[in-house]
Amino acid sequence: MAVLANGEDNGAMDSTVAFNGFHHGRNSGSEAARPGISSIESSTTTSEEESGADLSLSRQKTVAAQSCRDDYQPSTPPSSFSQPTPSTPPLTPKSTTPVVKSEQNERKHHHLHHHKQFTTPIFTPSLTTFDRHNPLANSSPFFGFYTLFWMSVFLFVVKIGADNWREYGNVLGTHEILSTMFAPGKEVVVLGLADGVMCGLTGVGLVIQRGVVLRRGVNWDGSGWVVQHVWQTGFMAGVVGFTLWRGWPWTHTVFFVMHGVVMVMKMHSFGFYNGYLSGLWKRREGLKGRVERLEKGVITEGVASSVEKADNTATTTTRRRHGEGEETDTLKEVNMLKSEIEALTEELKGKATDPSRAYPNNLTVWNHYEYIVFPTVVYELEYPRSNKINVYYALEKLVACFGIIFVMIMISQAFIYPVVMQTVEMKAQNMPLAERFKQFPWMLLDLIFPFMMEYLLVWYLIWETILNLLAEITYFADRSFYDAWWNCVSWDQFARDWNRPVHNFLLRHVYHSSISAFKVNRHTATLITFGLSACVHELVMWCIFKKLRGYLLVLQMCQLPLVRLSRTRWLKNRATLGNMIFWLGIFTGPSVLCSLYLIL
Repeated sequence: MAVLANGEDNGAMDSTVAFNGFHHGRNSGSEAARPGISSIESSTTTSEEESGADLSLSRQKTVAAQSCRDDYQPSTPPSSFSQPTPSTPPLTPKSTTPVVKSEQNERKHHHLHHHKQFTTPIFTPSLTTFDRHNPLANSSPFFGFYTLFWMSVFLFVVKIGADNWREYGNVLGTHEILSTMFAPGKEVVVLGLADGVMCGLTGVGLVIQRGVVLRRGVNWDGSGWVVQHVWQTGFMAGVVGFTLWRGWPWTHTVFFVMHGVVMVMKMHSFGFYNGYLSGLWKRREGLKGRVERLEKGVITEGVASSVEKADNTATTTTRRRHGEGEETDTLKEVNMLKSEIEALTEELKGKATDPSRAYPNNLTVWNHYEYIVFPTVVYELEYPRSNKINVYYALEKLVACFGIIFVMIMISQAFIYPVVMQTVEMKAQNMPLAERFKQFPWMLLDLIFPFMMEYLLVWYLIWETILNLLAEITYFADRSFYDAWWNCVSWDQFARDWNRPVHNFLLRHVYHSSISAFKVNRHTATLITFGLSACVHELVMWCIFKKLRGYLLVLQMCQLPLVRLSRTRWLKNRATLGNMIFWLGIFTGPSVLCSLYLIL
């Protein structure tokens, strides 16, 4: 639970999901536009500056990633994943009718609206920083510290196991946490089945797009998006309600609720991007019909004039010239409409290199559920793919997942569980709040180091092992799930780099959508993004402790003034001091948060 502090989206980020760039040895490639549910809280104020840099970075990432492993060659040329440029229609001639001019202005408005509402992430083949197949990682001057860290973790666990054997006669000690997770009646099987059903129910979003928006002609900007939001709200309420109904322990609840949040983000991105494309598709079909009618009119006039007998009178000559002028204007209008149709067709293709994948051909069961298992929460028509699955690599990540979970359980059992039970006992004895608060400093000191270790391990578990495993078995080539967040000098940088998949989601669907839909400025959009992330994290804390206290919400919102402070003359250009302040927050945040929820 501590890992949720300071704006981190801890669980199930595609227990699921769930970035880009390398620092001292990292081949990044990435969803260039970046959001996250807490990571999200992207320093969205700098997102516009990043987009240009990411375009150039993506080329470097592609070259570096292709040299890493032969099996990570994209199935399509890397250039196909750069941001598409719609064909520019010709300028409207002065003789063009006012109707054609208004069509041109409306088309420009549509393109501007798209680029404000939907930033286009740049997915490129890449590897994560700590991936052993990444040549930049092995050549890093800090490579030895990585080895030292895991050797220290191994020896630390050996010591815990030895102490447990000496005191309890087994390496697991009293193993209350394991009993909570796997003892009979704890419904591990029910949890797995419920999770599968939950993932399957995301298909309702596909039904909404195909059956409601596309076939029944419901306008997405009218009532379509309302239907989508009603479904998402009901889905999330059902997820939380199911955990309460089953009475699951906090381990089951955290996994299920966080995975539910991930599924909601996936459905939202799928629904709103396809909903936007549905508007373009309907507009294009309408323009095609108009072109057909205009062309038929021109042909009809041409046939009529060809059978008309020659007449040399002045009146007939004037009529003929007037008719030719109208025909010329009609042809110009047809050409203008065809140009707009081409631009809309290009927009409907998105990043797809094959026209057969363009909207609405993408609205298939296979496409939807393939996206559901991808380690990303930002929907696109096409992603960079690898050519084959490295079975040994996948097994390595799978073993690493279970190994890290075992280490986390050992640390929690030895150092965190006793402190938690101490607070439970104090409350059972009706100890006054003032007396319990006297134990707060000691509790904080007892928890700070174990929580720091759990914090690092849960990050590595999700963003380095689980997401890489999902990427490998789904042929997903863009592995930029994080950046060098350990070098952060400010909290906005941390929000961008810690959890890139979620950051990209929030940047596209919360930050930019707030600006587009509500016409707010960047600062207000940033506040909305941080606030939404904080509320979701507070919901998770309520599911764990069954207490609505707002401690995590307050801590996350405190990142905003800290971001402003980092840009003042006292901290600007002082990287070491900024990094120290950042690590101080990481060290103290989780333990302070847990202590507050336990004592109060």
